[in-house]
Amino acid sequence: MRAQLDEIVGSALQRGSAVPAFTCYDFTTALAVVGAAEEAGRGVILLVAPKTAATTNGLRLISALRGLADEASVPVAVQLDHASDLEVITAAVAAGADSVLADGSSLPYEENIALVREVRKALDARGSADVVLEAELGGLAGDEDKAFGADSGGEPSGNDVAGLTDSAQVEDFVARTGAQLLAVAVGNVHGKYKGEPELRWDVLQDIAVRTRIPLVLHGASGIPADELAKAPAMNVGKVNFNTELRTGVLATLEAQTAAHRADGENLQGLLAHWNASAKDFAAATLGMLSR
Repeated sequence: MRAQLDEIVGSALQRGSAVPAFTCYDFTTALAVVGAAEEAGRGVILLVAPKTAATTNGLRLISALRGLADEASVPVAVQLDHASDLEVITAAVAAGADSVLADGSSLPYEENIALVREVRKALDARGSADVVLEAELGGLAGDEDKAFGADSGGEPSGNDVAGLTDSAQVEDFVARTGAQLLAVAVGNVHGKYKGEPELRWDVLQDIAVRTRIPLVLHGASGIPADELAKAPAMNVGKVNFNTELRTGVLATLEAQTAAHRADGENLQGLLAHWNASAKDFAAATLGMLSR
């Protein structure tokens, strides 16, 4: 069913839970995620990468996700993730995205604020004032579309901190941008971690007491379940997953493709394994973050 992202997240936080958000590069994965959410009776967020949304087929995918979300028996939001291009943002919203992460985290502080304000102004001018806006303060290492960097020789990307969120800036940033959710950098990274993740829970706690809007944790793949379970107590209401979902699906396909090619190019059977892999991961994550 159609639901505002901030409402799904706010409702979860009231229960002491967080809502998982899954990057969907395809409709098969989205079907699996929504199916798991319906079985769990919990809301969920479908994420679309900006590189996907920048293509004609990507916009068609967003429209399909919109239809899937609207017909679901649980609250489902569709969000354009990590976007900074106004043209891509407005096209994605027109296609059906009901929320946007306006990501200026790589910019200087004042330019980050200016970008978020510009996105809000552009959406309001196009009659999309109800689109929920997430912003990001602090920079995450890694690439959200890749499990590891091209320069890493195939090894997992590191725990290097690209830029912890400065908690002293949070109140000013939220007030001036009007962001409804805030993504933070507390030692989390996009892609795989080198060794054990070392999250700065002290920084997250300090941020949590400085703003009432829900916080967002990106780069959650690889963070132990018992660690993530602590996040809602620090006002983290949305947790993004990408790498573990993709690697699980690709491992399943790698293991199953030969047999299904031999079985008369049985694509439908192979897609069933794809669906099962994504659904199992989504179900486990929903259970981990729910109370």
